[in-house]
Amino acid sequence: MSKTKDFLVEIGTEELPPKALRSLMVAFGEKLMAGIDGVRLSHGEARTFASPRRLTVLVPGLAARQEDLKLAQKGPPVKIAFDSDGKPTPAALAFAKKCGVDVAALGRNKTDKGEWLAFDSVERGRSVADLLPGLIEEALATLPIPRRMRWGSGDAEFVRPVHWIVMLYGNETIDAPVIGIAAGNKTLGHRFHSAGPITITSPDVYLETLEKDGYVIADFERRRDMIRDGVDAAAAEAGGQVVEGAALYDEVAALVEWPVPVLGSFDDAFLELPREAVISTLTGHQRYFPVADENGNLLAKFITVANIESRDPDQVRDGNERVIRPRLADAAFFWDNDRRKTLASREDDLRAVVYQQGLGSLRDKGRRVAVVATWLATALGQDAANVSRAAAIAKCDLLTGMVGEFPELQGTMGSYYAAADGEAEAVATAVGEHYRPRFAGDSLPGSGDGQLLAVADKLDTLAGVFVLGKKPSGNRDPFGLRRAALGIVRILIECGLDVDLKALIAVAIEAQPQGKLDNDDIATELYSFITDRLRRYFLDRDPGLKIETFEAVMVRQPSSLLDFDRRLAAVQTFARLEQAGSLAAANKRIANILRKSGATDGLNVNKKLLQDKAEVALFNALENAREKVGPLLAVRSYADALNELADLRDPVDRFFDDVMVMADDEALKNNRLALLGELRALFLDVADISRLSIG
Repeated sequence: MSKTKDFLVEIGTEELPPKALRSLMVAFGEKLMAGIDGVRLSHGEARTFASPRRLTVLVPGLAARQEDLKLAQKGPPVKIAFDSDGKPTPAALAFAKKCGVDVAALGRNKTDKGEWLAFDSVERGRSVADLLPGLIEEALATLPIPRRMRWGSGDAEFVRPVHWIVMLYGNETIDAPVIGIAAGNKTLGHRFHSAGPITITSPDVYLETLEKDGYVIADFERRRDMIRDGVDAAAAEAGGQVVEGAALYDEVAALVEWPVPVLGSFDDAFLELPREAVISTLTGHQRYFPVADENGNLLAKFITVANIESRDPDQVRDGNERVIRPRLADAAFFWDNDRRKTLASREDDLRAVVYQQGLGSLRDKGRRVAVVATWLATALGQDAANVSRAAAIAKCDLLTGMVGEFPELQGTMGSYYAAADGEAEAVATAVGEHYRPRFAGDSLPGSGDGQLLAVADKLDTLAGVFVLGKKPSGNRDPFGLRRAALGIVRILIECGLDVDLKALIAVAIEAQPQGKLDNDDIATELYSFITDRLRRYFLDRDPGLKIETFEAVMVRQPSSLLDFDRRLAAVQTFARLEQAGSLAAANKRIANILRKSGATDGLNVNKKLLQDKAEVALFNALENAREKVGPLLAVRSYADALNELADLRDPVDRFFDDVMVMADDEALKNNRLALLGELRALFLDVADISRLSIG
């Protein structure tokens, strides 16, 4: 058994991209461990660390070398390997050459099927020192880095210039080069608190040594927790609590190696700005944490996290306050200046802003969105006036100074400006909500008009890009269409909008500039694209959902996603019934019979041709079920409908036990096929349960 020691590799760089640091850390660990597993080195559970200037993987209990690998190679049969004189044939010579030995060194294996040439050998396991440098280079080469850079006169490429590499196996240094840089046991600490190289004597003291001698908290998760706890404590000191902090913790942890929270303040007058403008100024530009009181009202306080333990913290505080003051003053200027012109008066100016080549201007988009939103409102029996007005002005805030400076506030500022202009509250609210959900897990529009406008806006984006023939391919989705489609799915289902999706898609496509593609084909593709997101939505919502259950409903292509949701829930309930397995199998058998018998459309059951007691019983049970199920289907009580149909199990089982469907008499056969066709059609009114696998 190979001896084991802890292994450590640290890649020391210039400051890494803060928003990508966590993903780089995780990916480096995963890819390196995949490589280690691939070369058959046993190990313990790896840990990954990262700070602004380093990526690190620590592998406990890594085997010193690969286990020797026994190789058994099978050659040609002996009767083919040697001629009648016992001399080796070309087949034997070729096998010996492949094995790197003379024919005389080959062995023989006897089996029940004959005797074969064979060669057994041992591939000596390679050491960690031989294997790890190459594995590290492979891991670094496959990290998710959009753009790599070169530095110096070498050919090495990475996300940032690499200045040092630590590579230790136990207390032994592996001094092989990695991406052109010789590895050693020297690292660098904090840029200001530490001077000169720091020696890492072994992997198990890595974190402790860096913290003690280098003023670096290399453990990303611990550093993040320290920031959160420190910021929370500073907010409590200010008499409040942190708001909008969750999104900042990772990014700030990627910016500092020695976190020191500092409480600062600004002029109370800036609190008259819209709340979101203040928060964006603090978080977006400076990565400051805003503070609010217990009622959620912003305080004129903020918390910054310094990367230095200053002897004069007041100077650090003053410096940050001087930085944020002009930023807030700019926001105040935009707020005052933008309101000198109404939002609606900017609509004509949208003519000059190209939305997308081939799809006109932003004003054209607004007009199309209004058409779709109006159709939606009418289809749902709602007043379309407010949503139509909101669609006309929804994009106007893109021309304001505030949104130009803070793009993340688009929609939000439009809502504030619309309210300031005296627009109806419903209009202003819809403008502010129409981008939701912006990302996975984001909140949905809370108002009815906001929901309609959000669906219309997203569907117009989808329809326009599909008309241009630029639908997503592979992992590329430059227009964010998958996100838009998932947003539509979430709003229609979670907000209870019972609308015909296919008809809605047709309206959105018809509103687009006419392209070279057929509208019906585009509509089919777009429906499929949205329902593909539907599959992901339901699987994420219910991890226990089986694909076959989804497909059982999807094959019916329900026009309403809300209706789809109800059908799916009904089939899941049905699948748990005692009768479900038998009926699913029977439906599968019926589907196969009908398919093999050819076209059965137009066949009707003739009661006079019902001869066997079992087929008469099935016919009567079917008639009785149809009377009960019809009203239930009319009100979409799908679970109750399937529960009624479950009572058909016994007559269906008796039918297949006692009746020969494919009778020699053509009329009798067709009558029985018609009976099965009616039975299957009744189930298909809900879903295709033949796709279920229950056992």
